[in-house]
Amino acid sequence: MEIISISTTYTLKWYINDTYKVSTCGNVFNVKRGVKLKRVLNGGSVGYWIGKEFVTLKELRTRLKKIEKTKLPF
Repeated sequence: MEIISISTTYTLKWYINDTYKVSTCGNVFNVKRGVKLKRVLNGGSVGYWIGKEFVTLKELRTRLKKIEKTKLPF
C-alpha cells in the first residue's frame, strides 16, 4: 500500500502574538505547534481558546494586528 500525503497552504494576514496567527479565510493557527484551532461554543459565546484564556470572536477582532510586508535584500 502506498502512503499518500496532502498539504494545504494558508496565507496569514493577521497576528495576535508570536504564537497565534489568522489566515485570510478566518482560520486561527498556533504556528509554533503547527495546528489549526477549533472554533468552540463556551457559555453561549463563540470563540477560541488562546492559551488558557477563552477569547470571543468580537474580542478577537479587536486584538488582531496586520502582518506588515518586509522588504528582502535579494
